[in-house]
Amino acid sequence: MEPVLVIMAAGMGSRYGGLKQIDPVDVAGNLIIDFSIYDALRAGFQSVVFIIKQEIEEPFKEAIGNRISQHMKVSYAFQHLDMLPAGFKIPPERTKPWGTTHAVLCAEGQIGSRPFAVINADDYYGPGAFETLYGFLTADSEESRHALVGYRLENTLTEHGSVARGVCSVDQNGYLSHIVERKKIYKRGESGAFTEDDETFTHLPKGTPVSMNCWGFKPSILSLFRRNFKENFEAGVRANPEKYEHLLPNAVQDLMTRGQGSVKVLDTPDKWFGVTYQEDKAEVMKSIAALKAQGLYSDKLWD
Repeated sequence: MEPVLVIMAAGMGSRYGGLKQIDPVDVAGNLIIDFSIYDALRAGFQSVVFIIKQEIEEPFKEAIGNRISQHMKVSYAFQHLDMLPAGFKIPPERTKPWGTTHAVLCAEGQIGSRPFAVINADDYYGPGAFETLYGFLTADSEESRHALVGYRLENTLTEHGSVARGVCSVDQNGYLSHIVERKKIYKRGESGAFTEDDETFTHLPKGTPVSMNCWGFKPSILSLFRRNFKENFEAGVRANPEKYEHLLPNAVQDLMTRGQGSVKVLDTPDKWFGVTYQEDKAEVMKSIAALKAQGLYSDKLWD
């Protein structure tokens, strides 16, 4: 079946200070998500599922969805806090979404039995990422084999604070052997370092492959995500009721640990950029302008 592009756009933008999904990044009014969708369309994707919070549905459609529906088949999934396994309840103080694994599960009905790519709404990945993902999802029929576009750490860091990255180990055959989510990685020259306690830092060398949530999944993975989310929910919420999240790297690591699938790492030398912080926007706009000057994009993407 033809693969579908799934875009996670339900994040609250707390570090950015607003709905960064609908904030223009060039003088023509294009959003960062426009470039990802444009690249995905050129690669062959014909359908897109937006995962959003229901309360931003109308501004999101007005800014993005209605325009994109003229070029691709568009559908929506809503990441509701109360979409939980039977018997689980929302802590009274909880307002934050349950993380990226939960976001994908909220779109299960829209994905159906199709292979699917997953990306963040506020990241620029480059055309190569979508070309390799589309090629993988249309050519590889093994249901237990999935894919990750692996970026080089130094191509993903910001000057303006810490970032979260799935730090990867890759075996000699190009498959993911281990992935762990590091939530506080800081730039250190041409490399990086992470901390768990804001005091002790562990060096991450230049060239370390990291996940930017640019995945290619077969539909069989959804049942594994459901099980893993349920198994971890109670303990996670007990430990941190306000901020616990279940993240895709953790779910994928569980899948590999149990021997229920493999993940091919699709290397890319492209530079990722995104808008984690307001201060990142100027650099993103500069990078977009440079790509246009190279002829990769026209000034206005959509007619």
